[in-house]
Amino acid sequence: MNSLLYVIAVILIIGWAIGAFFTSVGGLIHILLVIAIIALLLGVIRRSSTV
Repeated sequence: MNSLLYVIAVILIIGWAIGAFFTSVGGLIHILLVIAIIALLLGVIRRSSTV
């Protein structure tokens, strides 16, 4: 499950980077970044709580 969160976070960060540099979508770019950060934080929290 943790690796799935990291994959989702990486995909969202790549999508955010593409959107930030090649299009002007607006708020969607920032929403993708926030979701990616939340996914990374959840992965770190879940991994540290199981150790």
